[in-house]
Amino acid sequence: MNRIAFFGGTFDPVHNGHLKIGRTLVKFFGLDRFYFLPAFHAPHKADRNPTPAYQRFAMLSIATEDDSNILVSTHELDRGESRYTVDTIPELAAEFPGSRLFFVMGADSWMDIQTWRRWEDLLMMTNHIVVARPGFDIDFSHVTEKVRERIMDIRGMKIAPRAGGDDSLIYITDAVHFDTSSTLLRDDLSDGDLERDGDIPVEVAKYIEKYELYR
Repeated sequence: MNRIAFFGGTFDPVHNGHLKIGRTLVKFFGLDRFYFLPAFHAPHKADRNPTPAYQRFAMLSIATEDDSNILVSTHELDRGESRYTVDTIPELAAEFPGSRLFFVMGADSWMDIQTWRRWEDLLMMTNHIVVARPGFDIDFSHVTEKVRERIMDIRGMKIAPRAGGDDSLIYITDAVHFDTSSTLLRDDLSDGDLERDGDIPVEVAKYIEKYELYR
């Protein structure tokens, strides 16, 4: 059974923290493939106009060029509209029958999960990986008891346990350590001068400079 993870987001822009998540989780969970799943337009970010989808896809493709098992999915981009994760996951399950799927989210998304459409159904329909992040406390009091029963807190472990069966679990991991965000980088780039240059892959930074993004 293939083990495949999908990491959804706008990735505006993709940064080294995103790549570290992919590379670490591939090893930590023994994944066969890890897909970045860029949103055409995230429903919960309706108040902000993202960089055009084709440019975000281009930056992700550049960033992952040398990672053979880290890919970019155009599943949501191809539909050309805002999508809800609760609708996308069944489509991905149909696209990859027989695979064990994982949906990756950050600690901030976990703490805001009640704002997601049909969030409890979403947390039940596949495996989830919640990536802890500095400055974000992870709490479980905001979710239902039914959801809490599926949480597997594996913080401090060096490798994830290989749960089997059809149960959809929610893994809480601190295996990835990074301290940057796309929001900070957009603010940094707004004057055309990237000060946090170590946070963006070199070739992605060149693409941003060439097309004068975020100014």
